[in-house]
Amino acid sequence: MPAVTVENPLTLPKVVAPAGAVARPVLGVVDAISGFEGEGFPVRRAFAGIKYDYLDPFIMMDQMGEVEYAPGEPKGTPWHPHRGFETVTYLIDGVMDHQDTNGGGGTIKNGDTQWMTAGAGLLHIEAPPESLVMSGGLFHGLQLWVNLPAADKMMRPRYQDIRGGEVQLLTSPDGGALMRVIAGELDGHKGPGITHTPIVMIHATLRPGAEITIPWREDFNGLAYVMAGRGTVGAERRPVHLGQTVVFGEGGSLTVRADESQDSNTPDLEVVLLGGRPIREPMAHYGPFVMNSQAELKQAFEDFQAGRLGKVPAVHGM
Repeated sequence: MPAVTVENPLTLPKVVAPAGAVARPVLGVVDAISGFEGEGFPVRRAFAGIKYDYLDPFIMMDQMGEVEYAPGEPKGTPWHPHRGFETVTYLIDGVMDHQDTNGGGGTIKNGDTQWMTAGAGLLHIEAPPESLVMSGGLFHGLQLWVNLPAADKMMRPRYQDIRGGEVQLLTSPDGGALMRVIAGELDGHKGPGITHTPIVMIHATLRPGAEITIPWREDFNGLAYVMAGRGTVGAERRPVHLGQTVVFGEGGSLTVRADESQDSNTPDLEVVLLGGRPIREPMAHYGPFVMNSQAELKQAFEDFQAGRLGKVPAVHGM
C-alpha cells in the first residue's frame, strides 16, 4: 500500500491531542458489504447499514479492490451522470483515468486524488488506461461521496487534481504513525483539497503497536474505516479489522491503535479518518443524484434524459 510515505516520519510535524481533550467514545462498529460497481470491479460498501444522521455530510464510501488484475481484467465505469454532491476518488495502488463533460479529468496513480464537484450536473467516466488493461496489475482505492448544502447543489461543476506529493504529512510523537491530510485541517495543518462542506479526510498508517490520539473538532462527526490490518479504537480499545467502519460519539479527541502483530500481507494498520460538519437538511438520494426533495430528483432525471447534464463526446481520449 504505497500511497505517499517518508523514510523517517520523525522529520514531520507531530500531532497529539491536548491532555484535557474529551475522548470520543465508540458508538458502533459496522461491517462493510461486498459487491461490484461499474463494469464489474469489486467494492466494499463502507457505510452500508449506518444511519445518515451519523454520516452527514458523507453519503457513501466504497473501498475499490484491493485486487490483483490479470491482463485484460481491469475494469472501470461507463459514462454516467451526477448532480448535487462531490465525488472524491483516492487511488492508493494502480492507475485510473477520468474524464467529465465539464472539461475536468486526468490520470491518477499511487496517492493521488481526484475531487469532482458535480454541482448542477455533468457526465463522467472512470477507466483504467489501455496499458493497465494490457498488463494487469494491482488496483486499490477509495471513492467517497460528500453532500452539498442546498445553497450549493446547483453550483457550477469544479474539478480538483490533487497529487500525492501535495498532501500534508504528519506523525505521532514517537513517529509510529504517518497521517496524510488530503482535505480539511488537523491541529492547524491543512490539506490541499478545497471543500464546500467543512470536512477533514486523513489516511493514517500505523505500524504494529503504534497509537494516535489526535485532536478532533467538536462540531464535526467522527468516522474511521479500516482499509487493512487490525487494531483497536477509542479509549475503550474496541477491536476493529479490515472492512469495518467505526462511528464515534462526541468529544475533542480520537484514538486509534494498531495491534502488535499484523498479517504478513498487511504489515500495518491502514485507516481513513473522516469528519465533517453535519448539513442537517432533508436529503433525497437516488442513484447518481443527491438532492433535497423528490421534486428535485425528478428534475435531475429529466435534465439528464434531455441531455442538459452534458453530451458524451463522440471520440474521447483517456
